[in-house]
Amino acid sequence: MRKPLIKKILRYIRNLLVFFFVSTILAVVAYRFIPVYVTPLMVIRSIEQLFAKDKPTWKHTWVSFDKISPNLPTAVIASEDNRFAIHNGFDFVEIKKAMKENEKRKRKRGASTISQQTAKNVFLWPKSSWARKGFEVYFTFMIELCWSKERIMEVYLNSIEMGKGIYGAEATARQKFGTTAAKLSKAQSALIAATLPNPIRFDSAKPSSYILRRQTQIMRLMNQMPPFPPAENKKTKKR
Repeated sequence: MRKPLIKKILRYIRNLLVFFFVSTILAVVAYRFIPVYVTPLMVIRSIEQLFAKDKPTWKHTWVSFDKISPNLPTAVIASEDNRFAIHNGFDFVEIKKAMKENEKRKRKRGASTISQQTAKNVFLWPKSSWARKGFEVYFTFMIELCWSKERIMEVYLNSIEMGKGIYGAEATARQKFGTTAAKLSKAQSALIAATLPNPIRFDSAKPSSYILRRQTQIMRLMNQMPPFPPAENKKTKKR
C-alpha cells in the first residue's frame, strides 16, 4: 500500500512542478511582447480597499517606453538601482553593503534591484517572506534571461505602485501633475522616484520636506547618470 501511495505523491509533485515551470516560462515569454494590464498587487490592493470599506481605486494606463519621458527612468535608476544597466538582475555590491550595514542597523535595509521589483510586481505578492524571496529570485533570473533591460524598465514603470490606487507612469503623471508620462520634467520625475520606497505614505504631488530633500539628492545623481537605454543599444536598433 505504501509504494503505490508514494508513487502517487511523487507523480503529483512531478506534475505540479512541470505545470509551474511551463506556465511561468510561457508567462514570462508572453510578457516580453504584450502589455501588463493587471498585476497581483493591483488586485490585492483593491481587495484591501474593499475590506477597509473604501471605494476601490484602480488608475492604470499602459504606455510604451517611447511615450515615457527619459527623465523618469534616469530618476528611478539614480534613486533605486545605480547599476541597473550593467548587473544581471542582482546587485551583489549593494547586497554586500546592505548585509554589512544591517549588522549595526535596527531597521534593516534591502538591496532589491529594479529587475527584482519588476519580478515581484508582475508575478508575485507584496508581503515579504522567504517563499516570496525564493520565487522572486527565480522570476528575476527568467526576466533577465528573456527580456531586454529596456523591456524590464518599461514594465517596471508601467506596473509600479506610485500612490493609493495609482499604478504606472501615465496614471501618476495625470493624477499628480496634470500632464502625461511623456512630458514629465526632471523635477517631477525626481519627486516620483523619491516617493517610491513608500508611495502610500508619501505624495509626490504634495511633497514633505523629507521628500523635497530626497528630490534634490536624486536630481544631483541624475546629472551623473549615463542615458538610458545606453547609446549603443539605440544604434543596434537602428541597424
